[in-house]
Amino acid sequence: MSPQRRTALVSVGAACVLIVVKLVAGLASSSLGLLAEAAHSGTDLAAALLTFFAISVAVRPADEGHPYGHGKAQHLAALAEAGFLIVVSLFIAGVAVARLAGAVDFEVEASWWTFAAIGLVIAIDVSRTTVSLRAARRYRSDALLANALHFGSDLVGTLAVLAGLSAAAFGLPEGDAAAALFVAVLVILAAARLIRRNVNVLMDRSPVDAEDAARQAIAALRPPVELRRLRVRESGGMHFADVVIGIAPGAAVGQGHAAADRVEDALRERLPDADVVVHVEPRAAEAEVRERVLAAAVGVPQVREIHNLSVLEVGGGVEVALHLKLPGDLTLEQAHGIAEDVERAILGAVLEVRDVRTHLEPFKEIASGEEVLFDESAVARAVSEETGSPPRELRFVRTDAGIVVFLTVALGGEGSLADAHGRASAVEERVRRAVPEVVDVVVHTEP
Repeated sequence: MSPQRRTALVSVGAACVLIVVKLVAGLASSSLGLLAEAAHSGTDLAAALLTFFAISVAVRPADEGHPYGHGKAQHLAALAEAGFLIVVSLFIAGVAVARLAGAVDFEVEASWWTFAAIGLVIAIDVSRTTVSLRAARRYRSDALLANALHFGSDLVGTLAVLAGLSAAAFGLPEGDAAAALFVAVLVILAAARLIRRNVNVLMDRSPVDAEDAARQAIAALRPPVELRRLRVRESGGMHFADVVIGIAPGAAVGQGHAAADRVEDALRERLPDADVVVHVEPRAAEAEVRERVLAAAVGVPQVREIHNLSVLEVGGGVEVALHLKLPGDLTLEQAHGIAEDVERAILGAVLEVRDVRTHLEPFKEIASGEEVLFDESAVARAVSEETGSPPRELRFVRTDAGIVVFLTVALGGEGSLADAHGRASAVEERVRRAVPEVVDVVVHTEP
């Protein structure tokens, strides 16, 4: 028999002894407090049997139908125990209130053997609380921890009953009912904590402390790795971690495996009981990251334009810097709020990005302009010198800021877009030098 099952079996025996002692002493003395404790111990017996069954199931190794093991049986047992406690405690609280209100006539007989029975109960409560708590810590068992907390509340309740019976012995029988009410409230609060804890585990709520420890362990790795996703859950006293990391697209399989091993070792150092699964993905190319960043940013309302977008790899992580053009009539506080929305949108949509920096600019509304006649010779000559042929189209538009030149130039269709952009920039510079009075030059390239 495993040590966990042996501990649970001892709890069953202790619960049986306590039920007999408390029930006999409570009936003989008419003590509601002792009867409440007897009922409490009755739930202890049911809980101990549930714990014994749960541990018998939980210690089974993982199988085809339960690849993550059977640990959640412990949490189901703890929930059942909490349910029993609440029902019985509500009944006891009702009777205690009736006695305190005078709706029920009663008399408590606090004799010496009643106090002797309470002394025996206290001794048993102390021993079984200590044994269950040590076993729960040693084997990281939630069911045994639930028993230890339950037994600890029993001890406190028994001390309250002792105080109530002492009051009754000095002529205050209401003290026994008050002690019973105190025990009922104490047990309900403990049961509520058990329910919350175990429901969180059964619903796979991420344990905050464990997840923070895992993130810190991964962040401390040198050389660093790109953390794309981390999911941590708890079951049966164990942690299960699901990690996705990104590595350079050109890295060899061995390098990816080595990075995964480093992550597993780091997590197991922080969480010794953790079952860790690491998935390795190639980091996206810069062009793909830029596209996803742009798509996330332009989806934010009131963003008019995005330019000067930079994607940088810093310290093993990806950082983004960009300029945002927003309506010029916004206040700085409003514009800052939109910028924060953009940053959150990018971080949420592009998981490999760990930091976003934004520069705010006002968006200029549509300006009025009219086409005007201007000396075309200097512009045509500058275009011919750069491209070998005159412009296909040449227009001059007067705006509030000054003269703007619109050009269409022909380039070889076999060249790359980057080459075409470079040639267009060169044409723009030549035109600006040839006609300094223009404020802007817009060059359109065609094959």
